[in-house]
Amino acid sequence: MSDRDPGITTGAVARRLGVSPTTVRSWDQRYGIGPAVRADGRHRRWSPVDVAMLEEMCRLTASGVPPAEAARTARQVRLASGTAVPDATADAPQAGPEAAGPAAPPEDVPPGRTGRAGPGSGLPLGDVRQECRGLARAAVRLDGPAMERLLQDALAEHGLVTAWEEILVPTLHAVGRKWESSGDRYVEVEHLLSWHISTALRRAAVTGPAVASPAAPIVLACVPAEQHTLSLEALTAGLAERGLPTRMFGAAVPAEALDAAVRRSGPAAVALWSQARSTADHALARHVAATAFGVRGARTAPLVLLAGPGWLGRTPAPGTVRPAGLREAIGVVSRLYGEPAGSAEG
Repeated sequence: MSDRDPGITTGAVARRLGVSPTTVRSWDQRYGIGPAVRADGRHRRWSPVDVAMLEEMCRLTASGVPPAEAARTARQVRLASGTAVPDATADAPQAGPEAAGPAAPPEDVPPGRTGRAGPGSGLPLGDVRQECRGLARAAVRLDGPAMERLLQDALAEHGLVTAWEEILVPTLHAVGRKWESSGDRYVEVEHLLSWHISTALRRAAVTGPAVASPAAPIVLACVPAEQHTLSLEALTAGLAERGLPTRMFGAAVPAEALDAAVRRSGPAAVALWSQARSTADHALARHVAATAFGVRGARTAPLVLLAGPGWLGRTPAPGTVRPAGLREAIGVVSRLYGEPAGSAEG
């Protein structure tokens, strides 16, 4: 890099990579992933080779590789170019937050928050799949393209049910716990992660087997006071994946609109989602379960699935069932269409 080409600033490289400047600086301080040359000996200026090294670091950490290991691999990019700088981390243990100097700690590694979740996630994940760690790191970095790629890979490799239960839900719960314990921090992480998961689930529902069936559909709706839709979107995608006809009405469906939807579509089942007991409407569930339609002498009523934790604490009323989770809900509905529950994706 010549004097005429001093490289780009940390802010510019962070925007290009879709991460925060704090994260880029912390990778330099902790793992030796810094520029080969600094302007005036102090300010970071990133050459194309340096940027390529950071791109490899982002790719590896997004796939679940721990940051220290990812850094060792990413540094090979610069070594191969012949512009390597001395590895400050080679002869010393990894620096902790207290050794990083006056700069702010990285956004994806809050002080004292490594634990079992592995370095770099910043979220209380516990013992989870590596794909979950990669998704968490991408979420904390607000790396939308990485999240989209990881979600697509998880759904393709594991199928919807396993991906939902073992990758998506643990990451969502970890972000939720972090948000609750951190005041207003991480709200943006939860919103972006939820949006990308919703996008992936809707794409999975749309790309499921083409449904041109005269069979009665499944109506899916959140109860009137409920805004949380992700779990219901997962159920919609899971049913569509099996070629079952669905009608998804989304969040906070008014009781009158739900009643009209049920009467007009004559569904085999109605899934009502409630996230909290404060939103569970047991009277509405009983009303839907008692809604009969069809010709006189052969009138039927839909089976009502009380989906979500909001329904816990009461014995299900006649005509309603309370599945324990996504897998069981898909099994219950599948049996209505004469499909064995065991044929559900693993």
